[in-house]
Amino acid sequence: MNHFIYGGKRPHILIVDDDAPDRELLRSVLKTEADVSEVTNGGEAIAWLAENRTDLMLLEYDMDGLNGLEVLRRMQEITPLKNVPVVLLTSDASDELAATEEGLRIGAVDFIRKPFAPPVLLLRVRRILQFEYLRQNLEYEVAAQTKLARDRLTASQKLFHETVLALAKTIDAKDEYTRGHSERVAKYARQIAERAGESPERQEQIYQMGLLHDIGKIGIPGTIINKTSRLSDEEYAVIKSHTTIGAGILRMIEEFPELSIGARSHHERYDGRGYPEGLTGDAIPKAARMIAVADAYDAMTSTRSYRAALSQAVVRAEIEKGKGSQFDPELADLMLAMIDDDTAFTMHD
Repeated sequence: MNHFIYGGKRPHILIVDDDAPDRELLRSVLKTEADVSEVTNGGEAIAWLAENRTDLMLLEYDMDGLNGLEVLRRMQEITPLKNVPVVLLTSDASDELAATEEGLRIGAVDFIRKPFAPPVLLLRVRRILQFEYLRQNLEYEVAAQTKLARDRLTASQKLFHETVLALAKTIDAKDEYTRGHSERVAKYARQIAERAGESPERQEQIYQMGLLHDIGKIGIPGTIINKTSRLSDEEYAVIKSHTTIGAGILRMIEEFPELSIGARSHHERYDGRGYPEGLTGDAIPKAARMIAVADAYDAMTSTRSYRAALSQAVVRAEIEKGKGSQFDPELADLMLAMIDDDTAFTMHD
């Protein structure tokens, strides 16, 4: 018996038959893969079931005393026995049709006709046991399989998050002044998304986009990224290319096609004066508009190679000034509300 399919345990079968050779044949076929008990008549079967449990009963239809159908009827009157699966055994072809109809009506799950071929008997018993196990344990199995799927998904999501976070730290490590920048931008963007009424799933997606918004800087020489003096036009063009480089890298992740949006469009401006495409207003993906505000806030509140961190008041004034030009005004207002709520000045920690 495939114990995994049957729930990881060895099943039990009760044979009820007044024919000794038939009992011996049934026992010899089934004993290698199931625990087997035997009784010789219907009365013994009812008495045995009152004291023991079984996973399947093979019940001879034509016996002296209580016949198979009478045993079935008695079992239906005893609550604990109603759910015991019963297979009727019959050797009288003339009675088979009537017994089949009546037996199924009373509660039998199947019929096996004598004489039977041992391999066929074994296969049918296996199938019945597996079906009955799943039927009786369906709720448990569904819950168990759902939990297994959820655990696997959680593990996969955790691995993805850890990989993305490691990439973000690698990106930020190229610039000694931007350690933690990507993670902070992702955190701010998620908070904006939450205030904007986005679903928890969408908030998490925007967080992931924020973590990798600067991934294209992998392709930018460190001498340009860490330059303390003014960039030349050529160097600035190289810096700007991190948006398209990043989008090209992230586009390869087919499971999350939107992941490239933050990388490509976080330097677009609401008034169309941004890059790389010069998009305006709502043509800029909303996630990128959120990341743009978050990115600007962190850039202004962080010490950079060319200036010290700006005060919260100055940063607030700059974001207010950029509403409708650099930033989506509604999303800028959400960022301003976050600043106003940060009375202890801990948001950038």
